[in-house]
Amino acid sequence: MEKVNMFENRWLLFLFTVFLLAFLPMCAAYAQSPANPLPNWAIGPFTRPDGVNPVIKPNPDSVFQCPMRGTSVHWEAAHTFNPAAVVRNGKIYVLYRAEDDSGASIGGYTSRLGLAVSDDGIHFTKFKEPVFYPADDQQKPNEWPGGCEDPRVVEAPDGTYVLAYTQWNRSRPRLGIATSRDLIHWTKQGPAFAKSKYEELSCKSASIVCAVSDGRLKAVKIKGKYWMLWGEDGTHAAISDNLIDWTPVDNASGELNIIMRPRAHYFDSMLTESGPPAILTDKGIVLIYNGKNTFGGDASAEVGEGAYSCGQALFDANDPTHFIGRLDTPFFKPELPFEKSGQYAAGTTFGEGLVLFHNKWFLYYGTADTFVAVAVADANRK
Repeated sequence: MEKVNMFENRWLLFLFTVFLLAFLPMCAAYAQSPANPLPNWAIGPFTRPDGVNPVIKPNPDSVFQCPMRGTSVHWEAAHTFNPAAVVRNGKIYVLYRAEDDSGASIGGYTSRLGLAVSDDGIHFTKFKEPVFYPADDQQKPNEWPGGCEDPRVVEAPDGTYVLAYTQWNRSRPRLGIATSRDLIHWTKQGPAFAKSKYEELSCKSASIVCAVSDGRLKAVKIKGKYWMLWGEDGTHAAISDNLIDWTPVDNASGELNIIMRPRAHYFDSMLTESGPPAILTDKGIVLIYNGKNTFGGDASAEVGEGAYSCGQALFDANDPTHFIGRLDTPFFKPELPFEKSGQYAAGTTFGEGLVLFHNKWFLYYGTADTFVAVAVADANRK
C-alpha cells in the first residue's frame, strides 16, 4: 500500500506541475494590480497631454457642395469624432467622422470623413472639405443617407492606404473598403465581404493586423494572409490576399467564428468593438478594443452603464483566431467632462487611431460622439 500511495502522490504532483506550467503564463498575460497596471505585452500606459484636448472640434462654418443633395451643406457642424490615424511623410494624418447639421439624434445625421494633419500629433490643421463621402456612385445604396462612418486606416507594404469604414444607409451597416495613394483621393472598393458567403451580413469595425516597419505601422501577412479582427458584439477574424477582398473565418461547424465575447460584470459586458489596427509583437497580436458596459444586473460598477472604455486583448502571433487573454479592467476610460457629455452622455473614450511617432504611441479617440482627443504613451516601456 505504501508503494501505491507514493506512486499516486508523484502522479498528482506531476499533474499539478503540468497545470501550473500551462496556466501561469496565461495568468501573467492579463493580470493587473495597482503596482503593475499593465502586463508586459500591453501598450501603454497612456496619458492625456495637458491643455490640448479635444484636438479636433466641429466647425459650423465649414461648407461643402454635397453631390447627393445638390446644395451646400455644413458638413462638420454637429460633431467630429471616431478618428483613424496614419503616419505619412513625417506627419500624422487623422481621418475623422464628421456629422452635418441635418439630423437631431444619434444615427440621424449624414457622416463624411474629414482629414487633418499635424507635425507634432497634437496640433492639427484641417482640410477645408471632406475627402470621403457618399456620392452618386456604385456604393450609394450602401451609404446614403447615413453616410461614411468610423474609419480605420492602414498602410499596405506597397505604400497604398487601405481604409476600412462603416457604410450606413440607415437600414443595415456594412464594412466597406477603400484605397488611396495620398489619403485625399479615394477609390471605393465596396463591402469587404462581398465575395464571401457573408455578403449580406450586417457588420462593422475592422482592425487590420499591422507590424512596425520602417518606424511606422504597416499591414503584415501571417502565414501568407492578411488578417483583420473585426466586429462589435463579439470579435471575429477574416483573411485576405490583397487587403480588399476579405473572407470571415468559420469555426469547425462552418459557422462564423467568435474568438472573444463580452463578459458579464466587466467593462466590456455588452460589446467588444474592435478599435485601431491590431499590432503584431514578439508577445503576440495586441488588439485595442472598445468595451461597452451593459445595463442592469450584468453591468460593471467600474464605469457607468452604457459607457465605452478601452481594453486590450492578446491573440496568438501565428494563429490570430487563438485568443490568449485580455485586461480585466479598462486601460483608458471616460474621466474628463468632454468625455462624459455631448451627443453620447453615458461616457465614451472610443479608440480608433493608433500610430507610432517619435518613439511614442499616439492613440486618437472619439469622446461622447462629439470630439476627437489624443493620449500618448512611451513606446520604449519594457
